[in-house]
Amino acid sequence: MTGPGRARAVVEALRDVVGRAAAHVASADRDQAVAYDVASMSAAVAAAGELLDPGASYGAGYGAGRDAGYGADPDAGCDAGHSTGHGTDTGADHGADHGADHEADLALLYAADVAADLAGRLTGREALWGVDGTALDGVAAHVAAGRDPAFLERVAERVLATREAGPRHLSAELQLVRAAFREFAADRVAPVADRIHRDDEDIPADIIDGLAGMGCFGLSIPAEYGGAAEGDELAAMVVVTEELSRASLGAAGSLITRPEIIATAIARGGTEEQKRRWLPMIASGERLCAVAVTEPDFGSDVARITTSATRDGDEWVLNGVKTWCTFAGRAHYLLVLARTDPAGHRGLSLFVVDKPSFTGHEWRLTQEGGGSVEGRAIRTLGYRGMHSFEVRFDGWRVPAADLIGGDGGLGRGFYLQMQAFANARLQTAARAVGVMQSALELAVDYARQRSVFGRPLADYQLTRAKIARMAALTAACRAFTFAAARAVTAGDGQLEAAQVKQLACRAAEWVTREAQQLHGGYGYAEEYGISRLFVDARVLSIFEGADEVLALRVIARRLMKP
Repeated sequence: MTGPGRARAVVEALRDVVGRAAAHVASADRDQAVAYDVASMSAAVAAAGELLDPGASYGAGYGAGRDAGYGADPDAGCDAGHSTGHGTDTGADHGADHGADHEADLALLYAADVAADLAGRLTGREALWGVDGTALDGVAAHVAAGRDPAFLERVAERVLATREAGPRHLSAELQLVRAAFREFAADRVAPVADRIHRDDEDIPADIIDGLAGMGCFGLSIPAEYGGAAEGDELAAMVVVTEELSRASLGAAGSLITRPEIIATAIARGGTEEQKRRWLPMIASGERLCAVAVTEPDFGSDVARITTSATRDGDEWVLNGVKTWCTFAGRAHYLLVLARTDPAGHRGLSLFVVDKPSFTGHEWRLTQEGGGSVEGRAIRTLGYRGMHSFEVRFDGWRVPAADLIGGDGGLGRGFYLQMQAFANARLQTAARAVGVMQSALELAVDYARQRSVFGRPLADYQLTRAKIARMAALTAACRAFTFAAARAVTAGDGQLEAAQVKQLACRAAEWVTREAQQLHGGYGYAEEYGISRLFVDARVLSIFEGADEVLALRVIARRLMKP
């Protein structure tokens, strides 16, 4: 059987196991340990399926095209951030015919790894899963083929030559988008990324202004409101986010997430007057955005937040504390979820709070009559540049016209926020893919340059096995991210967005860890970019929906729904 045939057989067997388990587990709340495993495996299996047909993932609805080998890579193997002297070895010499074979190999490798992971989670819990321990016996030979060290070495050979996880199936238009933002990231972001991280600096204005000039903040805003949305905006968002995150998660990769969240909420729930007042300013980058939802006592449990909004004539008065408000200092618009009624999640409403932009790590505003709002940056391990703030509202007055949806928006805040988070989760998956791609490139560069015991590090079987698995994970998450973008564009996609966010963010932790490990002691030094990628990746499984919450309260519940 061919590589694609082997991979397909494994994926079908995996789907069967996950499907039976989802039907068997009675309650995601009561059977949390098993439900978490089933939900996590469902995401991995879905990604394996998308990797089998990446052309559909990247191209359907957006226009598909196969890279000529990997020669269409805009950086030709030696962008400013990762130049290593190997720029001429871009994969163009290998030709497109080998690209298809490589994709098939990646699909088999990844499917086999998923099967091994599933078997480990299943062992000893067969009765809890409702699945016989021999469920994967029929594809054991295929799994063995995909995990054969000699096979992994063959896959790694291709990755070592190209610094890429696999061919990218993008339309001509999206290839141009990718090239433009990769060039911008190399010129503006990469040279300052390590300094911003090391010194916890603000993002330079020229990065923000440059992205605004490229239309970055209006990708999902309709043209009638000053944006660039034309039906394929989520695909463009995925491409742009990956390229910016490849250069730096904290200094660029997350800049379009906040405008994406707030613009989605306004577009879906705002009045026509609000759309025309706010969206053009967001699209142009004239007004920067932040989101204030999480509270010190309520993280993912959004329905229980206590920050209050009390009506007083033509104003609402905000009181309460929000935390982890990324970019709240530089932002002009804060999207604030507040309680306007005690009725649980039905008592929440969304406000747009207008404020001046502040640099630095602390800021404070006061109003006539004594109202105040202040922010203090929380020091973090990584993800620096954006700064995440604790924001305290004390009698802060907001015009009634700034309640999204006006009086008709009362009680709709929870629903609008959750809808906006679907796009944010998709974007976070793209951020994770960008971080993984960067780590893969650094690992390849270092392995090719470094000699250990008289041989290049890249010549060792274990090194090659690591690099092959890193590439397969990156390719699978990339394929699934585009598939999830299609699903969200089609009208729902909540499940796929949650799955790919959960999967890609955990994968980014493993990929950056392995890349750092290959660097040895140098990987622990701040002067090497891999150390920044490692600590940045750690936040991905926490924000925009924590790993466990997504698994139990979104993925598992949807899988188990009759």
